[in-house]
Amino acid sequence: MLVSPAGSLTLSRKLALSAASARQLEDAYRAGLPVEGKVERAVKGGYEVRIGRQLAFCPLSQIDTIRTTDPSVHEGQVYAFRIVEFKDGGKDLVVSRRALLEEQQRAQAAEIRRSIVPGAVITGRVASVREFGAFVDLGGGVQGLLHVSEMGWSRVVEASQVARPGDEGTVKGLRVDDDGKIALGLKQLMADPWSNVESSYAVGQVRTGRITRVADFGAFVELEPGVEALAHASTFPPTGRAQSWTKSVVTGTTGAF
Repeated sequence: MLVSPAGSLTLSRKLALSAASARQLEDAYRAGLPVEGKVERAVKGGYEVRIGRQLAFCPLSQIDTIRTTDPSVHEGQVYAFRIVEFKDGGKDLVVSRRALLEEQQRAQAAEIRRSIVPGAVITGRVASVREFGAFVDLGGGVQGLLHVSEMGWSRVVEASQVARPGDEGTVKGLRVDDDGKIALGLKQLMADPWSNVESSYAVGQVRTGRITRVADFGAFVELEPGVEALAHASTFPPTGRAQSWTKSVVTGTTGAF
């Protein structure tokens, strides 16, 4: 089965019978036309792909633009491929799905970049996760950085707590730098916990909180996700010796304040 560049199927009687000839496959190879193939099974280093009655090989790196952690997810799938090697009269075929995906991405990239403006809500897929944040694929090969500080109103220690490669969801465009780098936010799609602080908290109230950080001058206490307050060192016993109060204050401890 041959696929025209526009995506429509060009079928002959033989192709309809799943009997693409070597000549037709060679023509597709020389013209760069996509061919439709079914991923039969994962093998060492890649996949066996059936194109009509022919078996082709697709290297693992050529099945997708994103690293495949579980090779079995592609088994049984029908994709469009480009023939990148045609040898021995068509008996030795090497195909690439990635080549087509990257070509489509390049065509889409300019349009997608135009749509990414501050405030825009965008759907994306996590491509990779680093300590400082996650890179989100917005389509067309365009990626933006979701910094760890923008992942939630609560302090996120590691980006992997929130995002994993392959996760899909919506993010908000924050800015596009002069060099084309895109900054994304997630917490901006959530309610700001500080918007209700004045009505929820009052002087003299006793609240339960969790100590998140300890500094020389006091401890930071999380009262609810995204809302932290400072408990000054002078409020912790004993107060006689400098810094002695820190011995009884442990990060992660929950108590009344």
